[in-house]
Amino acid sequence: MLAAAALALVLTVADDDVSKWAAEKVKAHKVALSAKPVASDGGSGLFRERPPVLPKFEPPTSLAPLVKAVRPGVVNLSTSNGGQSRSLGSGFIISPEGLVVTNNHVIERAQAIRVRLADGRELEAALVGRDPSTDVALLRLQGTGAVALPTVYLGDSDQLDVGDWVVAIGNPFGLDTSVTHGIISARERVIGVGPFDDFIQTNALINPGNSGGPLFNMKGEVVGVCTAIVTQAQGIGFAAPINLVKDLLPNLLENGRAERGWLGVNIQEVDDATGKAAVVIDVFKSSPAEAAGLQSGDRVIAVGGRTVVSYLQLLRRIALLAPGSTVKLTVKRGTKELDMQATLIERPSVDALKAMVGAGRLDALGLVVRELTPEAAKQLGGELGLLVAAVFPGGPAEMAGLQGGDVIVEVQKQRVTDLKALKAVLDASGEATLLLKYRRGDVSQYVVLRR
Repeated sequence: MLAAAALALVLTVADDDVSKWAAEKVKAHKVALSAKPVASDGGSGLFRERPPVLPKFEPPTSLAPLVKAVRPGVVNLSTSNGGQSRSLGSGFIISPEGLVVTNNHVIERAQAIRVRLADGRELEAALVGRDPSTDVALLRLQGTGAVALPTVYLGDSDQLDVGDWVVAIGNPFGLDTSVTHGIISARERVIGVGPFDDFIQTNALINPGNSGGPLFNMKGEVVGVCTAIVTQAQGIGFAAPINLVKDLLPNLLENGRAERGWLGVNIQEVDDATGKAAVVIDVFKSSPAEAAGLQSGDRVIAVGGRTVVSYLQLLRRIALLAPGSTVKLTVKRGTKELDMQATLIERPSVDALKAMVGAGRLDALGLVVRELTPEAAKQLGGELGLLVAAVFPGGPAEMAGLQGGDVIVEVQKQRVTDLKALKAVLDASGEATLLLKYRRGDVSQYVVLRR
């Protein structure tokens, strides 16, 4: 009896302690939820705490409403070639007239193309245009069934940030309208597909059969075209940004292929105190750039109202436009910001471009150089010299450690500011080795080059 009474007393005391402890924890939890963000751990600087709710962040719940709204515009593509038919990829309908975007590699060998809609309809499709360099193709649905077609909306891929949620819908391995989700892992990836590489990297699962399918943002807008996967990795897929596709579509619709526009400038990328920029080094005679008023030393900061900071960005924006297109260029000249209009012409062939810039090719040294105007030299660090535009693999310049973007200022202790001066020094020196002084960024150094 005594033992039972003692046990009851202990349990009563324990229950009171537990109730008191729980009440204190509830109170502390309420205080923590209502507390203002703390900058640090009371002044020690050991760690920082976040506010209970992140600004502008809404955790996702279900993606079902988004998927239900956009899935009807996603299609399955199959092709026949030599009598054999197989499911190859995906696509999406962008207009009520039946225009469908997909990858070029999905349809490039097709003799006939069939498209199956999410509602079960099967239609024939004809090729409107394609561009192997960007792996984009445009089709048109045909037949009496090509009516009341569901379409998707195109978004703005320039507004994507790393960490944004995305959804990929496609037909991997022939499994109709499969849905995966993930985030934007990186932007502007160059993966070696072509000269205009500009891929969105995502960890949304992309498998064989997803090619040509859409990548949606959380507004249900297409922001990319699923294009490539890395077979040796997991969670790494690539999509062509939809803004690149939008620039290309008028060209494909009108010409059936990508007739490339050309501005007529040589560009050097710089990264200085004012930030990254694409600086005009040369302006070709009788080119659209010259007619527009571009000058050596100008910093091109936007094309068509969209920011550019690199040679590749400028190349893509111009080359995706058709010859005859008029484009607005925004440049910074000194402290002034100027807008000018350029009407593009057809991009010359590779051989023609080489001939236009061939004067600075120095095979004996294994490099190509360009003369700099005072304005361009100022943007690249100050004194005049010869810009190293290219270095031949395995040549004397590469062996000596020279890189594209270096500026040669002396050869054999003699100043060189133009091609004539450089060739005069080379002709006068019969030695097998040359002493060069070059500038890389803010640093100048000497190097011995063996020719």
